[in-house]
Amino acid sequence: MRILIAEDDPVSRRLLEAKLVKWGYDVAVTCDGDEAWEALRSEDAPRLAILDWMMPGIDGVEICRRIRKEMQEPYTYIILLTALHRDEDLVTGMESGADDYITKPFKANELRVRLRAGRRIIELQNELIEAREALRERATHDPLTGLWNHEEILRILGRQLSRAKREGGDVSVVMADLDHFKKVNDTHGHMAGDAVLRQTSRRMLSMVRDYDYIGRYGGEEFLLVLPGCNREGAADLAGRLCLLISSEGMDIPEGMIPITISFGVASTCKGSKRDADSLVHAADMALYRAKENGRNRVEIASDGEQEV
Repeated sequence: MRILIAEDDPVSRRLLEAKLVKWGYDVAVTCDGDEAWEALRSEDAPRLAILDWMMPGIDGVEICRRIRKEMQEPYTYIILLTALHRDEDLVTGMESGADDYITKPFKANELRVRLRAGRRIIELQNELIEAREALRERATHDPLTGLWNHEEILRILGRQLSRAKREGGDVSVVMADLDHFKKVNDTHGHMAGDAVLRQTSRRMLSMVRDYDYIGRYGGEEFLLVLPGCNREGAADLAGRLCLLISSEGMDIPEGMIPITISFGVASTCKGSKRDADSLVHAADMALYRAKENGRNRVEIASDGEQEV
């Protein structure tokens, strides 16, 4: 684990560095508070820090205050190194945001134990962050395909529409539906159907822009949200996706399964007050027309369907 030393006294600094290296730490050394503050603000900042209370530039207590105010996550565990022994001084140090303190001259074993406690705190926080992110993933993503789930893709669409209203520009949505998907499940089984959904998702993701969004709307339906994309651009993308998915069968354990897909496209217009529901409804009507007109095709919402 990386650890930062901020100590202006060269003798104390070398002694501290030698001990930490011996204990297996990757040590970053700074000689004053300004250097320490910059190191702790860097992208790969150490998660453990030993800061001298009194040093040139920003003192250790002020660094603690800034870190707690500006950097909530990931957590930096701070040990203050001080020659002050009065109770009121130690209270000041701890209230500034320090996690622990060591008085000079430090005792090696005491420091080693306190660092071990700091490492445990950081490891526990890492576990909590991982658990939180896993919960967030499950709450916002479809577990089968990894795409955004129904609720989240609609929230994303709402946010993009609000942004387009503030900044100007277009938002398009594309509703997609695999053709005759029930036949895949009935003929090959639901595991084969799941494999087809996953492969379809991967193929679509390979073609959209980094800032486009794809969600599993439900069953074999998908909803694409395309910020900054007009109706013609959305229709062009849908056409390319249609060709990509239908041109080559889905290679699954049961064999190659031919798959086609239909698309409905709808877009905002300048000055439009259309909300997410009406835009999705327009795309859904266009999708229904694509199904009626033979499937494996793209249909664009008519002007009447796209009116508020």
